[in-house]
Amino acid sequence: MSWGLITDDGLANAEALIGTPLRRDRMQWIQTTSRDAIRHFAWGIGDNNPLWLDGDYGAKSIWGSALAPPCILYAVDSTIVAPKLPGIQWLYAGTDWTWYEPILCNDSFTVEAKLVRQEKKSGRRFPLWVLQSGEVRYFNQHKRLVATAMGHCARTPRGGNIGGPPVKEHKVHSYSSAELDDIENHVLAEASRGSDPLLWEDVLVGDQVPSVVRGPLAIMDLIGWYSATQGTLHYGGVHGDALRYRRRHDDYHINPATGAKEAAGRGHFEAKTGKDVGMGGAYDVGPQRISWAQHMLTNWIGDQGFLHKLNISVRSPNMVGDTIWWQGEVINKYIENRNYFVEIALKAHNQVQAPSAFGTAVVLLPSREAGLPSLPLHN
Repeated sequence: MSWGLITDDGLANAEALIGTPLRRDRMQWIQTTSRDAIRHFAWGIGDNNPLWLDGDYGAKSIWGSALAPPCILYAVDSTIVAPKLPGIQWLYAGTDWTWYEPILCNDSFTVEAKLVRQEKKSGRRFPLWVLQSGEVRYFNQHKRLVATAMGHCARTPRGGNIGGPPVKEHKVHSYSSAELDDIENHVLAEASRGSDPLLWEDVLVGDQVPSVVRGPLAIMDLIGWYSATQGTLHYGGVHGDALRYRRRHDDYHINPATGAKEAAGRGHFEAKTGKDVGMGGAYDVGPQRISWAQHMLTNWIGDQGFLHKLNISVRSPNMVGDTIWWQGEVINKYIENRNYFVEIALKAHNQVQAPSAFGTAVVLLPSREAGLPSLPLHN
């Protein structure tokens, strides 16, 4: 097998794992949504909702407890299911989330993960790349299925490998004072609805969800995300752990200065490595961007709403220095099994209006007729 190349043998080895339970020890940062874990995750995505951060506030809510932001499950399992294909870059392409009940403070989780499908693709940037999709199931300490996630990873040749495109260095956007003032004012104006209920009857198709803005993206923003959700684990760890991981998985980037094998994840922090692996510079983490959409939605629905589904496709990279605007629009309302649902179309763009991500969400809202949502929502 040729390191760094997509080959028929490599594809066959990966495809043989479809449906097989996979080891997840390097994809899990926390097991329990402790008060500290919740706080660190909320801080890591810039979410100051008191339902996550204030235990006394949570105890007085309809849930009787502080909750965890739904996307904290990225810290329980990264949702990256991208086995085999040694030396092939993986780029996070999106998640299809379904939550069935709230995540309470001090819930503990076990997970099951498997590769579901593998698809060969071609496009303008790469003559051949692969999309791997894997399902992760999250069970709490009561053995109830709390959520499922279908994670999607694009496997592409790294810059410098045969089949990889020439990589242009990313030009960082220079903001005017007016642009920066507008971004800062928008960020500071973000607010959670809190205990004031958003009723299903009061939501209309065409309504706009108050947007959330993140940026200009800085290295410290990435450090905050990694500290909250994964540390160095899914890049193999550090020291001897990292060496054993790279020998076992044959997944690394050669540091051109030292010649040593290092984690390709350095490209999230270092512009030079980001260019080496084909991204043009330092760039964000896909689940981080998706979690900002969750933040926008949970702000909007308030304490009595429930985020049921969040399906996001990540497209263009969000580079260090970029700013992202998440937006949502109500596109449908319906009643099913005595629950009142609202469907929202989502999209994100950056400071030059380039599309960054898109998707849909489904939320449950309280209603005048039926009261609070009926949970859990198991099929």
